[in-house]
Amino acid sequence: MVTLGQSTDLARIEYTSLPDSKTETESRRYRVLINAPIKTGLEEYLVLGGDYSHIRIIPENPLPFDGSSIGRLHIIDFNLGYIFKWNENWRFVGIFTPRIASNLVSGIEPNDFKINATASLWKERKDADKPFRLVLGLSYNSATGLPVPLPLVNYYRRFHPNWSYTLGIPKSQFRYFLNENHIFDASLFLDGYFVNVQDDIPVPDDQLASAVSLSVVVGSIGYQFKISKYVSWQSWIGHSIIQKGILRDDNRNKVFEINSDPGFYFRSGLKMSIF
Repeated sequence: MVTLGQSTDLARIEYTSLPDSKTETESRRYRVLINAPIKTGLEEYLVLGGDYSHIRIIPENPLPFDGSSIGRLHIIDFNLGYIFKWNENWRFVGIFTPRIASNLVSGIEPNDFKINATASLWKERKDADKPFRLVLGLSYNSATGLPVPLPLVNYYRRFHPNWSYTLGIPKSQFRYFLNENHIFDASLFLDGYFVNVQDDIPVPDDQLASAVSLSVVVGSIGYQFKISKYVSWQSWIGHSIIQKGILRDDNRNKVFEINSDPGFYFRSGLKMSIF
């Protein structure tokens, strides 16, 4: 998800298509991410990076208002992270992410800025008989509208040479390793975005829309091909279980529903990751 998640990726380029089967309104996302870890001490790193998403909302049927200003949306994240060894078992990971999320029709405005931050402890045993990874922490995302940090839990275990599972939010996953280069998975995860709309849009019932959001729960199957130890190509196909595309007012209340019917999901791309 653009608004949710924690990433161990060093670089990523991907395409996502999330259509709505009934109203034929489709969201397409093009994403580029790069993170650069800089070693500052023994098992201590500073991470600098950026993440850009270009989102297109494509209604096949005319909307009952001028929706041209939400046809192209932009999300730009600036990542600043710090990782160090807390003790023999745990590492601390802190990530501060200023964000610009807007349709940018009039440059950059104050309402385009959001703040995301995560603080977590990371425990991992790669050399165990059944390798595992546990992440516990707190995550604050200004786009959710909740004024407090939310719990962050992620647990991974390779319980068999050919099988592993991950439990957590925003993603839970069950993986099958045909071998170390060909991996299949079944996943349940969250996706979506929350973007400021400059020059408020008049919508039916004499209301004004000042933001657009998409929230989905997706079930999918995927395939990953490891080109090298750290570089892989992966694709997922699936279907949204819950889907809400909404225009919101200044108080985040719904003023117009763009789409709500579940539809086909597709995502594919290349990534360089430490896992």
